Amino acid sequence: MMSRLHTYDIVTTWTGNRGVGTASYRAYEREHQLWAAGKPAIEGSADPAFRGDPTRWNPEEMFVASVSSCHMLWYLHLCAEAGIVVTGYTDDARGEMQEDAAGSGRFTRIELRPRVALAAATESERALALHAVAHAKCFIARSVRCDIEVRPKVAGQP
Repeated sequence: MMSRLHTYDIVTTWTGNRGVGTASYRAYEREHQLWAAGKPAIEGSADPAFRGDPTRWNPEEMFVASVSSCHMLWYLHLCAEAGIVVTGYTDDARGEMQEDAAGSGRFTRIELRPRVALAAATESERALALHAVAHAKCFIARSVRCDIEVRPKVAGQP
């Protein structure tokens, strides 16, 4: 298969100017909108720890959500190819970001905890094994530096 380049165009617009711009750290809001052609806007902000609006998505949540959803999409694809019928999928993902003394930081770990329901319980072992393949193929997971741990469970499994 030939290598293909995919591009993703996003427009990020700051909407948090309260009349004085960034005159001081406390003078502006962190609200922004993320747009992509033909899609509804995502209302974003900073993490509340950084003066953000807790009712809006923040970049850290979107980062963890990107890893989680990429893994899920690969997993569902692999199950379909393997003839394993998935009837439900939920992931309680968690990301850990370490902030340093200078105020910067980085994600140190993401844990995916997918819970999968199958049409046939006899496929549990094969279904569990496909999580490792999904993780190895996930575009997002292959692009990040932090550790990503996948701890899957199939319905009925302890």
